[in-house]
Amino acid sequence: MRSSRSRRSELERLGAVPFAHRGLHGGARIENSEGAIAAAVARGDGVELDVQLSRDGEAMVFHDYELDRLTAAKGPVAALTAAELEAVTLNGCGEPIPRLSKILASIAGRAPLLIELKSRDRRASPLCAAVERALDGYEGPVGVMSFNPEIGAWFARNAPDRLRGLVVTESGRRGPRGRIGRRLALWRASADFLACDIRDLPSRFAAAARGRGLPVYTWTVRGEADRARAAAHADQIIFEAVPG
Repeated sequence: MRSSRSRRSELERLGAVPFAHRGLHGGARIENSEGAIAAAVARGDGVELDVQLSRDGEAMVFHDYELDRLTAAKGPVAALTAAELEAVTLNGCGEPIPRLSKILASIAGRAPLLIELKSRDRRASPLCAAVERALDGYEGPVGVMSFNPEIGAWFARNAPDRLRGLVVTESGRRGPRGRIGRRLALWRASADFLACDIRDLPSRFAAAARGRGLPVYTWTVRGEADRARAAAHADQIIFEAVPG
């Protein structure tokens, strides 16, 4: 991040336009594919994408921990090297699973970018390091985020200029333990912004974070009712286009 810009101005740049959830996908454009991401950038949207770690420590753009749903291959993403994953094509579009570095080169700072790091456990350092390596020298508004607060904690220690967010849902966690857990996670992540489930809004937790100056993004927004709710309770949306 350029030292001449304040953190607040970087947050304003990051949240300037709505984010297409996993790119602008649908039909022949598959989520997190190069085509879906390029379509979002071409339309003037921001991009939200997901990353997983390959067996040899590369950040790959893919949402699921397993390959089965989106490809003809089977098994965990983490079992294959980056080169092996690049040889796997996405069902419906024939595009390969891309490296984060390739997607960053294609966006080239032309759109705000949210990178969600997918981590099954608290040992997330290798994935964090892989993302930071890919981002080295990247010019453009970007934030990293995760449900795992250890992701934000890692970036706070090792890349403190990087904007970082906490992803939260209150589904199944609405009691006292859930409320305490969310507060602790927000503190642990040292978050600059919050990405919350649209189904939770209005939320006392999100409102309190917003009142302390943290921008609140909300996912996944579909249709006009969601947009109206987001307009009342959040600062920016992470959306999917409704077919038709």
